[in-house]
Amino acid sequence: MATISAKKNEVGRTWYLVDAENKVLGRLATQVATILRGKHKPIFTPHVDTGDFVVVINAGKIHLTGNKLDNKMYYRHSGYPGGITAKTAGELLEKKPETIIKHAVRGMLPKNKLGREQFKKLKVYSGKDHPHTSQMPQELKIVSKVKE
Repeated sequence: MATISAKKNEVGRTWYLVDAENKVLGRLATQVATILRGKHKPIFTPHVDTGDFVVVINAGKIHLTGNKLDNKMYYRHSGYPGGITAKTAGELLEKKPETIIKHAVRGMLPKNKLGREQFKKLKVYSGKDHPHTSQMPQELKIVSKVKE
């Protein structure tokens, strides 16, 4: 029995649709990152992008547990001295909810050229509408719900 190494041109890509409404951010991000990397496939090869495309809708309705809405900070730096800006997760969720999901998933991908290539397959939208209906994405069930 030989070990099979996937080739870049042999990988078939599927589109998945994930509804982020009432989902916990970290649990959603880990499952999305797994699909982007291709670890759910039997042909997974660490040095080849074997992952699939993921479309996340309703990013504005994601949940964070505990006091993270008020205490978790997101930082940016302009590159100039004193150019650091900070926003809480609550402020970012109100203005740019896509950024929170993208930031969480990016942190779970490899920090190299392969990870940047895999990250491009993530599409996040704050509402329920998305322009990828022609790709016929399959609905993906994420089982992390907020306790009511």
